[in-house]
Amino acid sequence: MDRIEQIAGAAVFLLGLWDVFLTVLYARAGAGIFSRAVTAGCWRIMLAMSRLAGRGRGRLLSFCGPLNLALLVLTWSVILALGAGLILHPELGRTVRPSSGPAQTDFITALYVGGSSLSLVGASNYEPQTGPLRLLFLFNAVVGTSVISLTLTYLMQVYTALRSRNALGLAIDTLTRETGDAAELLAAIAPEGDFSSTSLDLSDLASQMIEVKEAHHFYPVLFYFRFEQARYSVSRFTLVALDAVSLLRSVLDGPEARRLIASGAVEQLYRSALMLVRTLETTFLPGAASEAPHDEARASAWRLRLTRAVGNLAATGLPVSSDRSASEASYLEVRAHWDSDISRLAPALGYDIREIDTAGAGHDAEPTSGDDRRRR
Repeated sequence: MDRIEQIAGAAVFLLGLWDVFLTVLYARAGAGIFSRAVTAGCWRIMLAMSRLAGRGRGRLLSFCGPLNLALLVLTWSVILALGAGLILHPELGRTVRPSSGPAQTDFITALYVGGSSLSLVGASNYEPQTGPLRLLFLFNAVVGTSVISLTLTYLMQVYTALRSRNALGLAIDTLTRETGDAAELLAAIAPEGDFSSTSLDLSDLASQMIEVKEAHHFYPVLFYFRFEQARYSVSRFTLVALDAVSLLRSVLDGPEARRLIASGAVEQLYRSALMLVRTLETTFLPGAASEAPHDEARASAWRLRLTRAVGNLAATGLPVSSDRSASEASYLEVRAHWDSDISRLAPALGYDIREIDTAGAGHDAEPTSGDDRRRR
């Protein structure tokens, strides 16, 4: 029976180390054993609680990311301590004894001794009496110290990646004059139809988008960092990027615009944004279809959105196509390719779609004139 307990302890200990390896060192979306279950479970609980929080919903969900990191550290610590405790429990009072006083052999004491053995300095007065057990204590101490170092490094890297993601969200939001409207972004990077630096601007945004995509691939826990301000949401800034490319390809005309549309920067921005959204869908929303079936209500909303965007772009001096029917057909086709992905991702992150698609058809604002833009 003692041997079975020790084998079970070794299995638990190795599973804990394997989970740390998959999460911290292997670092791939969808990897991990306990960590994936812990983070997903915490998010589901927080999401359910947030429905009862009313106006405090966003603030409550903003605690989920940091809480998940704390739970990961706690989970790894408990698993490793449990594994070590199971291994050492049969040895208490025999080959593992206190330096003074009688030996206690209950399982709580075994957990205490096992957890203490994960530190180089140790905290208990229980000492191994045989060579193999001394080596085991030394191995536990090295493993415990290594896990602590890896965990601290992982935490710093997660927050560095989070800062980069927030910086991209804020950069895109400020380019839209904090409206979340892709037409505003195009007007900002091509003022009065000047496309001289537009390719560089789009290329820079695409590079940052790729970094954010890879960050979510390496650190899946980033998915659960949800801020109150929608501008920092992946679904918000990817929608703006995808809508900007859709408008660019469908509405703008003229030699300079056509050269820009054919550039690698536009293709890179579109593909990197779509790749980021679909990576999150594949990892955290399994079973989601890539595209929703055609819906006339959705198409009508997109037509209204296109009409408003064309008016705004024309008011800023950008060359828009005179063939409205061709522009409409092109925009509807491109938008249908990615809109359903955003529509699924936004509520999964705890946002109302109106917070994400702020330039959607549900808004009553009329296209802004050029004079109004200059006054702003």
